[in-house]
Amino acid sequence: MNTNQNIDMEKKENTAQTKIKVESLVKIFGNSPREGLKLLREGHDRDSIFEKTGNVVGVGGVSFEIKQGELFVIMGLSGSGKSTLIRCLNRLIEPTSGQVIVDDEDVAHVDLERLREVRRTKMAMVFQKFALFPHLTVAENTEYGLKVRGVDHKKGRHKALETLEIVGLHKWANRYPSELSGGMQQRVGLARALATDPDILLMDEAFGALDPLIRRDMQAELMRLQDELHKTVVFISHDIHEALKIGDRVAVMKDGYFVQVGTPEELVTNPTDNYIRDFMMDVNRAQVLKTGSITRKTIPFILGHGSVRSALEQMQRHQREEMYVVDRGNSPIGVVTTEALTRALERGIEDIKEVMEADFPKVQASTTIEEVAHLCQQELPLAIIDDQGEFKGVVEHSDILASIGRLKEVDGDTVESQPEEVAA
Repeated sequence: MNTNQNIDMEKKENTAQTKIKVESLVKIFGNSPREGLKLLREGHDRDSIFEKTGNVVGVGGVSFEIKQGELFVIMGLSGSGKSTLIRCLNRLIEPTSGQVIVDDEDVAHVDLERLREVRRTKMAMVFQKFALFPHLTVAENTEYGLKVRGVDHKKGRHKALETLEIVGLHKWANRYPSELSGGMQQRVGLARALATDPDILLMDEAFGALDPLIRRDMQAELMRLQDELHKTVVFISHDIHEALKIGDRVAVMKDGYFVQVGTPEELVTNPTDNYIRDFMMDVNRAQVLKTGSITRKTIPFILGHGSVRSALEQMQRHQREEMYVVDRGNSPIGVVTTEALTRALERGIEDIKEVMEADFPKVQASTTIEEVAHLCQQELPLAIIDDQGEFKGVVEHSDILASIGRLKEVDGDTVESQPEEVAA
């Protein structure tokens, strides 16, 4: 990841408000959890505590923060503690100790009346098993949370139908769950959670029971909804490919602890230990890495700030064979080459708009490398833009080849393959 992208990400993270802050969260199952907690604080591990007390450490003192609007995935194998952790967030499972701070309120220690209010207004949960009421229609299932909250039936039904429209099930409103496929039933569960308009969506293995193709569709649907609704989502998964695909950040959990927390790209390119490295061995890096992570900062030519001659001089000064032209809003509108500029000067042309090529490869920084690999066949480097359409730099063809090179073991350390090695 280059310096400029790091700066951009840091700025984004600094401006985003913390929605959930978890401090030293512990959950110990057994007859004497306080005894287990004492041993945990003395430094005993999970196995040692079980041997001494018979207690099981479900979550062993986890701390993390989730930003508002972030899709945060907690990934781990069976028994890692991930489902216990997410249930501690809304106290379906009572934590043994620690804090769960939501909007500056520690919901781990509020009374039951306040907890019920938080669940009704701030948090909604989607489970692996759809948990739909078979005797209620799709619309009635979707409206259920609003009904519990005491919302007027007419308003509740209107909101339910609106939400079903969002998830593409409006036409099925009067059908019963038994008439729907598994994927459609899960959409109803998602709609029921969204209907109450919660700030936070907790999803516990929400797509785990679905067939692979339906699961992939639901992943795409979740990402589409997230782009539209910007909820704060905590998503539990045992599938590393799913975690890397949908997560803004991913926490890999083992034996009740977080092993590593980072963006999908950070986990793939900089695994902290062999446990994470083993997870990443079968991951297609090109499906995870974004073009923004390999973007080269380059100086564009601003339209209206000079002529063909000044553009050529700028390119020669920076030893470039091509240069992108941007408008005053810093959006790329064309590209010029030294050859084209030189020919233009010989013909007495000074207006750069007569020289620049308006047909050029342009992709967003959030686009995966796999999606742009076919563009290597074009001669021009890729113009990279951000979500606002502003020019961020370029990606050369050699950068794409290097980025999808296999990780190599050198003297026991993992390093990136170099472009020359990949090309060879």
